[in-house]
Amino acid sequence: MFSLINTAYAAETSGEGISVHLAPYVLGQIGGMPITSTLMTSWLAMLFLVVFAYFVSRSLKPVPGKFQGMVEMIVGGMYTFVENTLENKQVARKYFPILMTIFLFLLVMNWTGLLPGVTSIGFFEGHGEGKHLIPLFYPPATDLNIAIAFAFISMIVIEFAGIVALGAFKYGGKFINFSGKGIGQRLLNFVVGIIELISELGRLVSFSFRLFGNIFAGKTLLVVAMFFVPLILPVPILLYETFVGFIQAGVFMFLTLIFIKLAIAEPH
Repeated sequence: MFSLINTAYAAETSGEGISVHLAPYVLGQIGGMPITSTLMTSWLAMLFLVVFAYFVSRSLKPVPGKFQGMVEMIVGGMYTFVENTLENKQVARKYFPILMTIFLFLLVMNWTGLLPGVTSIGFFEGHGEGKHLIPLFYPPATDLNIAIAFAFISMIVIEFAGIVALGAFKYGGKFINFSGKGIGQRLLNFVVGIIELISELGRLVSFSFRLFGNIFAGKTLLVVAMFFVPLILPVPILLYETFVGFIQAGVFMFLTLIFIKLAIAEPH
């Protein structure tokens, strides 16, 4: 498990500058499974989404009000975008829920990590000079495990879409291919297939480290700003990180959508 240590507190207490390093924030264990502050924030984001969906679904009306109209416009616009990208209504209806879930979950997690009190509400551990704060909540995407989990889910959806659309053997033929006329053509097709397989597996790394790197860097930038200019500089950076959180959620969803389209395409 990895997460960004509370650098703001470390900078204040040490007086030697800013120290940034990776370390787990383990709050406790349940059945042998460690419960971290990043996991707590993820559960908080999940709770918010469940409560929000519950109250929105209960307040739906045939003639929408301003709020319902805004929600319908956003969801409808994103569905139209997914349908136009996939160029298939049935496939769009099948995968739009998981794409929208990925986007909303990442967006709420990223924005929850910027709320006041996150990284500063917790309990102290240790004594004397070794005393340090263990926060109850921390930005989830600064934990590489959470970023990898989202990347893994995205990869499963992509491979599932390809297998369902083309069949296991036809889809697998994109990566293990011995077709062609002559030994040279067959060897070339086989090498191209292996390269495709490596790039397919490489998406797991690119997905996770893109999300982790951007959110981790943003959090570090905020800590540096708070250390040098605590009352002025963090405000514009916080607004920028709000935008970055939205962009990262959108990019993750968009890449998953594009790779689904590539996965369901006929091999050639």
